[in-house]
Amino acid sequence: MRYYALVRGIGAAALLASSVFAPALKAQEAPEVPVAEDVAAIPEAAAPALRALRAPLPSDVIARSKYGMSVFVWNNPATTQRDLDTLRTAGVGWQKTLFQWREIEGKGKYQFDWRESDRIVEASNKAGVKVLARIDFSPAWTRQKGEWRNARPDTFQDFADFLRVFADRYKAGSAHGRVDAIEIWNEPNLEREWGEPISQQSAANYVQMLKLAYQTVKRVDPSILIVTAGLSPTGWDDATARPDDRYLQWMFDAGMKGYYDVLGVHGNGQAPDPVAEPGSLEGFADASFYFRRVEQLRAIQERNGDSRPMWMLEFGWTSDTVNPRYSWFAVTEEKKAENLITAINYARANWPWMDVMTIWTLPDPTWGEDREEYWWALANRDGTPRPALDRLIDAAQGGQLP
Repeated sequence: MRYYALVRGIGAAALLASSVFAPALKAQEAPEVPVAEDVAAIPEAAAPALRALRAPLPSDVIARSKYGMSVFVWNNPATTQRDLDTLRTAGVGWQKTLFQWREIEGKGKYQFDWRESDRIVEASNKAGVKVLARIDFSPAWTRQKGEWRNARPDTFQDFADFLRVFADRYKAGSAHGRVDAIEIWNEPNLEREWGEPISQQSAANYVQMLKLAYQTVKRVDPSILIVTAGLSPTGWDDATARPDDRYLQWMFDAGMKGYYDVLGVHGNGQAPDPVAEPGSLEGFADASFYFRRVEQLRAIQERNGDSRPMWMLEFGWTSDTVNPRYSWFAVTEEKKAENLITAINYARANWPWMDVMTIWTLPDPTWGEDREEYWWALANRDGTPRPALDRLIDAAQGGQLP
């Protein structure tokens, strides 16, 4: 998920206090950012004005691709092939899916239901699209306390035991298909994602789980890549959420180096200019509001003597005019398209350490306009492209994706 953004206006504090997703980022006076008056009309009615998807690119091009995209194919068999074809048409060789642990091992330890997981892995492998499996959402039986929708298990060994079986099922050469990389959890610098107050100790707890996960999976299949959880660019600092840069340093302090293959980062943009220096735009004071925040995270990694590659696990811009926590920094769909291509070109020209860049997102077909995620999407619910997806396809089909 994205960070939960700043809120405009006098009622911000009340909204933050009442939100089930609290905390949001610290409220401040928002700048005037161009927003389309008719952005709410983007939905399917506008689709005929957009170009139809073209043919998927050749398999060898997809196999070499350093681009990914989040997809919502879990429990959506009717749209799975459509979305995989969209990725291949746009030159995207990786799909990122949330494999909810509780949906696979929800009934009890070693009581597995692999049907949906197998379906997604098989379809992706058949399409020639690599799988990055984000794994979190612990089953209820792993936790004594259940007040959080997502939370760490009480015993990290339970998670490691699940990963051992998961990795064995989807290792290289398996009849069940192959998972190429595993993201260990998501945004553990948020209390609502980790399930305990966020502190240096909670970061050490995450690293303890990461180490165990890394060692377990590597014993099964050394070729499966272990990716650290992308951290939320919060702009907030209390026990409910910690800044991504501070939390990353805490991870290194706890001995993370040597226990991952790829450092995962999130680069979702509030600042409307993807190449702007962090902190340089009026109204966007916090450095984490910028796409180039990842340069600061890379500097932390290098100061800790680590040169492993980074993957962008989420990046994009929103056109949300519905949800106040996001609408103050919304851009038009055309600006979203421009930003996407500009960000990709900037990263490839300046960040030799950035490997796979995962775009946020293709939509879940069940999302309505009340869902903030809907407005980040590059396509409509019926799969027709919005301008950003059209621009990405143009670049890919023309051989212009760097």
